[in-house]
Amino acid sequence: MVHRITIRDVAKEANVSIATVSKALNGVDVVRPATKERVLLAAKRLHYVPNLMGKQLKTNQTKMIGFYTTSIKGPYFSVLVEAIAGEAEKQGYALNVFLSTDKRVVLNSILGGAVDGIIGFEDFLDARDLQAMKRESIKAVFIDRNIESELFGSVVFDSFIKGKAATDYLLSLGHDKIAFISGITGVYDSDERLRGYRQSLEEARIPIPSNYILRGYFEENRSKEAVKLFLNREKDLPTAFVAGNDLSAIGTVKALQSFGYHVPADFSVMGFDGIDLLDYFTPRLTTIRNPIDLQGRTAVKHLIALIEGKQQGTAFVLEGKLSISHSTGKPKN
Repeated sequence: MVHRITIRDVAKEANVSIATVSKALNGVDVVRPATKERVLLAAKRLHYVPNLMGKQLKTNQTKMIGFYTTSIKGPYFSVLVEAIAGEAEKQGYALNVFLSTDKRVVLNSILGGAVDGIIGFEDFLDARDLQAMKRESIKAVFIDRNIESELFGSVVFDSFIKGKAATDYLLSLGHDKIAFISGITGVYDSDERLRGYRQSLEEARIPIPSNYILRGYFEENRSKEAVKLFLNREKDLPTAFVAGNDLSAIGTVKALQSFGYHVPADFSVMGFDGIDLLDYFTPRLTTIRNPIDLQGRTAVKHLIALIEGKQQGTAFVLEGKLSISHSTGKPKN
């Protein structure tokens, strides 16, 4: 039978009481520095690992936060998850990533006490699910919806404002036939960027043909195929495209190039997010640079403040910046 190293073994190794070991390992100041050092060395020699389940029962905390989503594909998520994990560790918490399209799996983990709080990125938790979380006093910060309550906060980008700003910029260059590559209906950034695009053209009194709104699902290949189908099918083409994110913009450029067009000589294209991949893509994309790293770190800080009772839920809106580069220009005469 395998013997698990216990706090009793550490006490014996360090020649101190179990209570002294507990205080030393938990940073209680009453333990003399020399004694604490002896306990820590003994624990290290024995490869002692605290019983986290037992500790959880005593403190009613896991010191773990969760992050749920249905996919972590793409450069946006690599930056976001790294920022969340790094800030969580800095704050003394571990990160548990729930990657599932089945919301029951996510809800069971949240409501079952697997984490102290959750950062959410998907819209599959509906009003009833959120109500269940409130009943259990689950703390949550969302980055896919703008929400603010006692237990829930959010950290989102100013996507409506920047969706409008992106379209306004193309209008200022002289474009009046502008198409939009949308993301996923129901996702905050996708909906808000589309709403900003519509608002800009409405204010300019420019009608939007229904076929000018394409679905790219925030993915390069699906955006590329959607634009290729559009180019094959339509005769009245726009002179510019606003893509819901940078991957969709890259897919749009590749679709245009596959038809022999040049960007920006024939069409202007712009995206959102300012992902690192743009440094290696030609032409350099005009985009809205969003502080993805800051979004992740802010979400963690706010969630831990909620967990520790230091704040109530707050809606944080982070500002993106227009970055003008080589993929946009004046329309051809």
